[in-house]
Amino acid sequence: MIIATRESRLALWQAEHVRTLLQQLYPSCQVDLLGMTTRGDQILDRPLAKVGGKGLFVKELETALLEGVADIAVHSMKDVPMQMEAAFTLVAIGPREVSEDAFISNKYASLDELPPGAVVGTSSLRRESQLHARFPYLAVSPLRGNLDTRLRKLDEGQFDAIILAAAGLKRLGLGARIRAVLTAEESLPAPGQGALGIEALMNRPEIAAWMAPLHDARTAACVLAERAMARALGGSCDVPLGAYAKMRDDVIWLRGFVATPDGTRMTHAELSGAMAHPEALGQQLADTLRGAGAEAILASLDA
Repeated sequence: MIIATRESRLALWQAEHVRTLLQQLYPSCQVDLLGMTTRGDQILDRPLAKVGGKGLFVKELETALLEGVADIAVHSMKDVPMQMEAAFTLVAIGPREVSEDAFISNKYASLDELPPGAVVGTSSLRRESQLHARFPYLAVSPLRGNLDTRLRKLDEGQFDAIILAAAGLKRLGLGARIRAVLTAEESLPAPGQGALGIEALMNRPEIAAWMAPLHDARTAACVLAERAMARALGGSCDVPLGAYAKMRDDVIWLRGFVATPDGTRMTHAELSGAMAHPEALGQQLADTLRGAGAEAILASLDA
């Protein structure tokens, strides 16, 4: 079994994690990693929204699957495009670490402590729009690179604070760098944030069967609801939106928002629905958001 993975430290951790699980499940199976550099890793001087979006992080890995040099690819679910090509499928979504964003700073303990003009680094329009909406007096500056690069730029004094996904920091043993975990009310996460996905070719059902024990149905239901909402709204790096689902008993509680990048126009909505129909719930929430003002916001983004 060969796992295609990006070569960043976090991506390699994720692939190693899946390899360990597979070796425990199938002791007689040899599992190897195929490290790859993607276009998303190479282009670091421009925001993702300007150069092709998060699909730049998965294209080379998908090519490895098509060419038969890898059997599966491991992704952060927030990096998987909402519209997948027909040749590929997600054969497993693993248990979530944490979904929330994290506030990291060497000088301040929270967003509320940042003075006017303080520079916050983020590469995400989703985070940027929410920051502008809550703290219009802060400066938001683009921040690209892998997790270690982003922390280094903070430590060099290029930013007063940065916002990252808490899951990645925790997975790499860097939880001590987190000054505050931002609640969903403070920063609604990206669809799929904190969850790992395993991708394979649609025409290889034996792979799906082997990966089945790694699939977490409750996490998957939440992630599928989030992704369905985003997909229905044209979710990409060009659209500032968030989607966050939690499971209570067998009911999914899904909330979402759509905004302009400057945060001056934003619409929120929340719905609940059965775990058995997550994508229908995501579509329903998208429809609710459109009726509440998202349609006009999306039209302004295309203008």
